[in-house]
Amino acid sequence: MNLLNEIGELRKSEKQGALCIVVQTKGSTPRKVGAKMIVKEDGSIIGTIGGGNLEKKVIVNALHQIKKNEAKLYKHDLLHQHNMCCGGSVEIYIEPIQKMNKLYIFGAGHTGNALAKQAIAMDFDIYVIDDRKSYLDEINVPGINKLNLDYQKVLPTLPFDEKTYIVIMTYEHAHDRDILSYCIKQPHAYLGMIGSERKVKLTKKMFTEGKLASKAALAKVDMPMGININAEGPEEIAVSILAKLIATKNG
Repeated sequence: MNLLNEIGELRKSEKQGALCIVVQTKGSTPRKVGAKMIVKEDGSIIGTIGGGNLEKKVIVNALHQIKKNEAKLYKHDLLHQHNMCCGGSVEIYIEPIQKMNKLYIFGAGHTGNALAKQAIAMDFDIYVIDDRKSYLDEINVPGINKLNLDYQKVLPTLPFDEKTYIVIMTYEHAHDRDILSYCIKQPHAYLGMIGSERKVKLTKKMFTEGKLASKAALAKVDMPMGININAEGPEEIAVSILAKLIATKNG
């Protein structure tokens, strides 16, 4: 059983969980320092920190920390707290497993391709979305999810939350605006659209006049997208966008 793989799967899934680690022991204990167990939000476990009443209590503690989304160190006297005859004491560190930041890249053109390849090293769960299969086929880096789907059809199927980063850079302005119109109403950590100053100005005008979004909501959209580093070419533009994503992620 590979707990690291299980943690990786939980980080990408919609389910919550916590990692429990034995960090210190005294006297006789069922497991020693380094023993690990994952507790899922439904109370199921992977691995063990010793079984018995101790493990039952640790599951309760883990579920509590998952709800609070905080890490905490718990100390257990096995005899007096849990009526376990081994009689030692255990300290168990419980930490909720944090979700990976999802990165939706709408558009698999040269800049989208470059951004996906650069972002893979930055702990993003990456999805590149394009209705052109030939462009997606040019992205061959392991770990990048490729969705060859129509933009309008895929949007309602995608999960959005406060750890979702969205970059819009398709091959048509109309597609960009349709995606922006949908995503601006979804929860997200970052939302940006590529384009010239003229495109941005026209987009804001169309959205406010059409009552698709308020001026306040539009002001929060990063467009033109990225940090101004006088970038030239897809790779440099991708760097400028990735820098903005990192700046947002790190507050």
